[in-house]
Amino acid sequence: MPEEHAPGDRAIDPEGIVWTRVSPRHTTLVLVSGLAATLFWTAAVGWPAVLVATGTWSAPLPLLALPPATVLLIGAVSLALAPRRVRAIGYAERGEDLLVRRGLLYQRVTVIPYGRMQYVDVSVSPLQRALGLATVKLHTAAVGSHAEIPGVEHAEAARLRERLTARGEALLAGL
Repeated sequence: MPEEHAPGDRAIDPEGIVWTRVSPRHTTLVLVSGLAATLFWTAAVGWPAVLVATGTWSAPLPLLALPPATVLLIGAVSLALAPRRVRAIGYAERGEDLLVRRGLLYQRVTVIPYGRMQYVDVSVSPLQRALGLATVKLHTAAVGSHAEIPGVEHAEAARLRERLTARGEALLAGL
């Protein structure tokens, strides 16, 4: 769904751009992934504290509880910011290029000329498939010059793939 940019974004957004935001269901994917990562890393750094708490090992418990508590705190902050990070992702199609926007604290707008695109890749993970979402990846010849748009609904991902490929071929044929 197209949406005008917020006034605070004027420093990096080109004037007059209407952004198409990714699906709000992408928030669910980010939250589930973030929760799984937080639980994994809490267990990975917290097992010594569990050994001390159960009496299997002798060490100062408050010192060993600090790493898992830190991981939980960082995970909680990341999960709290997830909805806003998802709302910051967007893309806009212009006549000769595609703009991809992302970032909450460090905002970034990537401009990819259609004539420079080598191929467009659509990928779907099992969780994305369950939510009806996909990731559109745009690849160019330049190293490090690629972009991806996560959280795109299946029909929109297919439309983008076809449209971007056709625009790229048309501009490349004109050279």
